[in-house]
Amino acid sequence: MMQTLERMLESNIALMVRCGVAYQSWQHELILDFETDERVGHQLGWTATPTKSLFLSFKNGEYALLLTHRDARLDSKKVKALIGKRPSIASDDEMIAQLGCVPGAVCPFGIPESITLIVDDVLFSFDALMYTPGPPEYTFAFDANCLSRLLAALPNPVLQLGMS
Repeated sequence: MMQTLERMLESNIALMVRCGVAYQSWQHELILDFETDERVGHQLGWTATPTKSLFLSFKNGEYALLLTHRDARLDSKKVKALIGKRPSIASDDEMIAQLGCVPGAVCPFGIPESITLIVDDVLFSFDALMYTPGPPEYTFAFDANCLSRLLAALPNPVLQLGMS
């Protein structure tokens, strides 16, 4: 069931509080592309590592969300080795219908429980991570060493995509 972006933001705040994770939050102009992200990040002095969430679809009608570094590319072979099915990037329409997110601002937390979250192991190697908690005019940052705690609190299946 699709939720509003405001409810997604509230669920992200609740997740941070429930897990005891300190986070920073910024409200800013809409960020829907890398150029705006870089410009706003520079203006606000962001130092955390930017993440991106790729919404994936499979031929059998299932979906997954890949949380990775902003500059990473989808490695379909690694995802297929992990899940057993070849992924495709879902269309904007599919993503909006399933998640309620805005294209360019996909939130990795607070998504429907049936969607598997695939986390790129590279994220565990950084000091701090940033992501969009739903509305594209917000950015959250938290210590990367808290990522495991957040993932463990999610109702979604969570898989780790190993580095190689």
